[in-house]
Amino acid sequence: SSFIIDEQRKLGNKASGEFTGLLNDITIACKGIANLVNMGDLAGVLGATESENSMGDVQKKMDLIANDLFIDALENNGHCAGMASEELDEILTLPEGNPRGNYLVTFDPLDGSSNMDINMDVGAIFSVLKAPAGKENPTAEDFAKPGTEQVAAGYCLYGPSTMMVLTTGHGVNGFTLSSSVGEFILTH
Repeated sequence: SSFIIDEQRKLGNKASGEFTGLLNDITIACKGIANLVNMGDLAGVLGATESENSMGDVQKKMDLIANDLFIDALENNGHCAGMASEELDEILTLPEGNPRGNYLVTFDPLDGSSNMDINMDVGAIFSVLKAPAGKENPTAEDFAKPGTEQVAAGYCLYGPSTMMVLTTGHGVNGFTLSSSVGEFILTH
């Protein structure tokens, strides 16, 4: 959080804080996922469901839980205008009356989830795009942009330690989750 806020300060009056808030929302989702991944079967999150994701893969329990954590972190704070997830067949539009932000977020909330059953690394992947101005409910076409139009992209790797790697177009930074303070600390 401190790193993101410091980066915002460098922009002075050009920054509203909305992007900072959005990145904070993503880190909250990742922290929740990290906690459950670290608990594994103690939290009852291992094993498959009877459903498939948009790619035709059998969904694991943790796929659905991680997806819900991302949605919960993003849909109510007014930083996001819409979401697309590998776990959903359609673009997720925000509930009526929820504030809309200026960003679209795409994510695979738990890539490699089948690795959890054998205690191997898993991760979350995300991308942030600018939302089309004046459009309350973005469509799939609004998300289909070239990578050069990304505002930010990153991943969170859940393994022996939890790491978030993030770029906002000015280099790449790596952060390690300190479980003692519950915060991602700039380490790379």
